[in-house]
Amino acid sequence: MSTVVGKPVDKPRPWAAPPRPAWEEEPSKAGLAGKGIALSFACLAILFPLWIVIVTSLSSRKTIDEAGGLVLVPEGITFIAYRELLSGGQVTRAAVISILVTLAGTLFSMAVSVLCAYGLSRSGSLGHRWILMTLLATMFFSAGLIPTYLLVQSLGLTDSYLALVLPSAVSVFNILVLRGFFMGISQELVDSARIDGAGDFRILWQIVMPLSRAVLAVITLFYAVGYWSAWFNASLYLNDQDMMPLQNVMIQLVQKQEAPVGLGQAIKTGQLSGLAVQMAVMVMALLPVAVLSPFVQRHFKKGMLTGAVKG
Repeated sequence: MSTVVGKPVDKPRPWAAPPRPAWEEEPSKAGLAGKGIALSFACLAILFPLWIVIVTSLSSRKTIDEAGGLVLVPEGITFIAYRELLSGGQVTRAAVISILVTLAGTLFSMAVSVLCAYGLSRSGSLGHRWILMTLLATMFFSAGLIPTYLLVQSLGLTDSYLALVLPSAVSVFNILVLRGFFMGISQELVDSARIDGAGDFRILWQIVMPLSRAVLAVITLFYAVGYWSAWFNASLYLNDQDMMPLQNVMIQLVQKQEAPVGLGQAIKTGQLSGLAVQMAVMVMALLPVAVLSPFVQRHFKKGMLTGAVKG
């Protein structure tokens, strides 16, 4: 408790809900109950399939056979599917490839997007308007799949990990969001740094980027999820199965195509259920996104709305 002119005043609580505007009516009990029910059904619709996938991946072959497929109620837990997947075979190699491609691709995409967005946010930069119009045109017009494939092939990127990064390295939408956020930064702050002798790169690194943590976190998550979930470029530009990322291996297992040698032998001998392997690979593919999303969630509102409104 603190006092103002002799009267006790409660300290603000950061976890408390913001005050309701004077013109907004108090919610009714029926309205609150309806919102609670709707949110409960939405959470159930999301968590129920995820529960089935996780439980099935942790079930033995006997339990899966008795359930006739997907398992709803666990009867004992076994990690044999994950042990076989992570035993150093194709799935482990594919997971490592996906992680490395995601890290390298996200870093490259963020570097290009931030530099491009900062340049476009400065109205006096060289060719500012023409470059912006060209980028906007690419959001509505595309060369198509065949010319894109011929371009990648002519550059010698087929059967190369660069083919998983360069064709989809930059998103114009993400650049526009970053540009809108950068334009919202006080011009007086930038001008004062320039008067003190700071160049554009120093202004970007020491002033603009620290003030843009929210939007940078959101765009980084967008790029990372895009690279982690991508499968089309690999199926189009890669012919070597040993170079396939995790998503493509997961598709092969789910579609019941040829399984890796170790897994195929374990499935044939009855030690392992093919359905458990499929569910385990799905869990492995979902796990990084599920772990990282909560840490970036608090930045979504500020990062996306501010960039959109001030763009």
